[in-house]
Amino acid sequence: MLDLQLIREKPGVVRASLSRRGLELPLDSLLELDARRRSLLAEVETLKAERNRVSKEIGRLKEAGERQPRIEAMRRVGEEIEALDTQVSEVDRDLRAALLQIPNLVDASVPDGADEAANVIVRALGEPRAFDFEPRPHWDLGPALGILDFERGVKITGSRFYILSGAGARLQRALIAWMIDLHRRQGYLEKYTPFVVREQTLWAAAQLPKFLDNLYHDVEEDLWLVPTAEVPLTGLHMDEILEGESLPRRYVAYTPCFRREKMSAGRDVRGIKRGHQFDKVEMYIFCRPEESDGELEQMISHAEATCAELGLAYRVKALCAGDLGFAARKTYDVEAWAPGCGEWLEVSSVSNCSDFQARRANARFRRGPGSHAEVMHTLNGSGLALPRTLIAVLENYQQADGTVVIPEVLRPWMGGLDVIGPEAPR
Repeated sequence: MLDLQLIREKPGVVRASLSRRGLELPLDSLLELDARRRSLLAEVETLKAERNRVSKEIGRLKEAGERQPRIEAMRRVGEEIEALDTQVSEVDRDLRAALLQIPNLVDASVPDGADEAANVIVRALGEPRAFDFEPRPHWDLGPALGILDFERGVKITGSRFYILSGAGARLQRALIAWMIDLHRRQGYLEKYTPFVVREQTLWAAAQLPKFLDNLYHDVEEDLWLVPTAEVPLTGLHMDEILEGESLPRRYVAYTPCFRREKMSAGRDVRGIKRGHQFDKVEMYIFCRPEESDGELEQMISHAEATCAELGLAYRVKALCAGDLGFAARKTYDVEAWAPGCGEWLEVSSVSNCSDFQARRANARFRRGPGSHAEVMHTLNGSGLALPRTLIAVLENYQQADGTVVIPEVLRPWMGGLDVIGPEAPR
């Protein structure tokens, strides 16, 4: 959520940022609500001051005949205050609702553009593997090895669900464990968080109201399945004030992620590239405002290291203003090459959210004893997301005979297995 004072004092900056995103929002209406709220509050304070003054005078009067008219007058003032307080509450509600519709400001370094076509490739590292045979896509490779079962996934749950079996399931688990350990070595503290959260936590992470239609909600318990570990990690320091010397705090967490994606049939969603349930290892940082730009560059280097150590060719894109996420001030995407699919797959998105999420979460810090509390900055990034990382590994490490070589960094988690061969169906 943007700082209301910033909107009030620099509406032109906010309008320019909205324009870069290609958005038109009723900022004038929000400013009118703000002005109305301040006017009502001033009126309430004037009446309360008058009531306090007269109450003191009443206490000094000895004659009941002198006191009673003033008591009656103050009763009417009390009723006015109560009515004004009700109006303030209504305006507060409308003002907050309007604030929650405004996305984060776009960083000056973000390239202009309306959509993903304007995203800028910052760098590309590693050479895509040259094959002396036609590489197979994972939707053919996995079932042939007996490690990927689409039919049973659909049977037990529905469209866009699947089963990983045997070495396939183990490879997925190995990727998760290896990535968590890698990020721990990079300085992140591992957290195991709940996979369901309260509604308040989703508001804090800016998933609501924007992504309401994509979330799974258990109405009976009023709990929500997490769309990403970013949500519970944002909630870790909700309504807390941390000591500045404890920052930055870097966390890493694994969660399954649940999203009610609206998908149509076609090449872009074939196989396991997009589904309603997937696994992800998430990096998250709380830091001082002046640290967040540097933390973003370091976080993207940590995501890149994951691709590099897996031996995957990858590229880094700077997202343009029109393709930025709602809460992000600046974002880099990491895409790994998948030779079977014949495309670059997004395996990580790393964002600086500045004070946008922390302001919603009321997550603050103090620079020193007695100093005023300031809003922290937050950053998040996939490190990496599955199943697209799994797809990239399977397709890049396949051999002509249909087997798949296990990347060396993953072998300690594979129980000595170095090649995935055909498994008997069961």
